[in-house]
Amino acid sequence: MSEAFRVSSEGITAIIGEDERRILQAVFASVIAILEPSESEDSLAALVGWDEDVELPSDPALLRLLPNGIEGDDDEALELRRLTERSIRQSKIGALRAASLMLEAQELTLSRAQAELLARALNDVRIVFSERLGLHSAEQVEALHRDLESEETAEATDHELRTLLYFVGAVQNGVVQALLADLDQQKPEGAAG
Repeated sequence: MSEAFRVSSEGITAIIGEDERRILQAVFASVIAILEPSESEDSLAALVGWDEDVELPSDPALLRLLPNGIEGDDDEALELRRLTERSIRQSKIGALRAASLMLEAQELTLSRAQAELLARALNDVRIVFSERLGLHSAEQVEALHRDLESEETAEATDHELRTLLYFVGAVQNGVVQALLADLDQQKPEGAAG
C-alpha cells in the first residue's frame, strides 16, 4: 500500500509499497548503468576528474542526460565536456544511488534536500524513458497518456515502458507537489507568492 507524499512536522513523508519501491530501485539501477563510464577508464583521469579522450555520447538517452554545454562550436563543446562530464556523471549516479537507498524503507521521511535529490533522480529516469520512447514534445506526452488510458499500444515492451514512464512521472509529481507545499508553509504570513 502506498500513501502520497505530504508535508508533516517531520519533513516530507510518504509510504511506498514494496512493489513500487522495487520498481523504482530497478529503474534507478538501469539509469546508473547508462551513466557509468566504461571499464577501461584511465585511473589518472578518474583521480583528477576529467577525461582526455571524451566523445559525444552515441546513445541518444545518454546525450539527453549529458547534453552539450555549448551550441554552435563543436571544439569548445567537446572541451567543456572533457572538463565537466565526469563530475556530472558522478553527481547523477550519486543522486540515483541515494534515491535508491531512500527507498529501502517503506515509510519515507525526507528532508527538503533529500526530496529534491529524489525528484532529480526521478527526472533523469524520465529523460531516459522519454528518449527511448521518442517523446520530444508536450503533444507526444499527451498522446502517451491517451494511449495508456485507452490501452492502444503496438508492443508489450513499448506499453511497459510507457506505463513505467507514467508511474515515475506520477511519483515525481507527488514529490514536487510536496516540495511546493513545503515552500508555501515556509513563507512568512502576508508574503506575496
